[in-house]
Amino acid sequence: MNQPLSTQEITSAVSESVQQDVGDIRTRVRDLTLRALQTRRLEAEEIREVVRAVAEGVSLGAEHRVGEVKQALASALSGLDDALAKAAQATHLALQELLSKSRDFTDQDLKHALDDLKITEQALLDTLGQVADAAGSKIRQELKDAVEHTRRSGTDTGASVKATLSELGSRLSATLQVSKTAGQEAAHTLSGRLAALASGILAGMAEALRGKSEPGQK
Repeated sequence: MNQPLSTQEITSAVSESVQQDVGDIRTRVRDLTLRALQTRRLEAEEIREVVRAVAEGVSLGAEHRVGEVKQALASALSGLDDALAKAAQATHLALQELLSKSRDFTDQDLKHALDDLKITEQALLDTLGQVADAAGSKIRQELKDAVEHTRRSGTDTGASVKATLSELGSRLSATLQVSKTAGQEAAHTLSGRLAALASGILAGMAEALRGKSEPGQK
């Protein structure tokens, strides 16, 4: 696994990407977000940290952008959303794999994982709102409008989470053994295994997406 980008490195890279007038901002922000996510554990706290760093980079980049801002913001937020949707899909696939191979999971374990996933879209929207409120006066309203549009129209992240909850939520009691003795240590082990597997799956997704986008950038 590559060294994780620091939050400052994420913010700086995204800011630079948004300021550029050439190429596809959406793809660049998506790929930067995926790069940041795949070198971390796909757990709620670390995902929020990446979302905030990316959102702050979008705000900073738009503030210093010479060209048109409205479409650039929309494209950047769409790229962030796309990356988070891929992270949700990776978690979905990881849960499916672990559930098919392990008998150690309890209903409570799966409920915890799904509850974590359930807040992903709201965490995205809340973080974007907070960053918009703190943005410079030059682009504050534009960013607020872009965030509000995203909130009203729905996100790819929300759609991915909904699909996972729909499929796996119905399996909560049907496929897992209930263990009354499972404690915090077991739950922590599950969380770690799930996050590691999901990160590996996401890395594969990111590599495939880079392979598709690179030819068009030549």
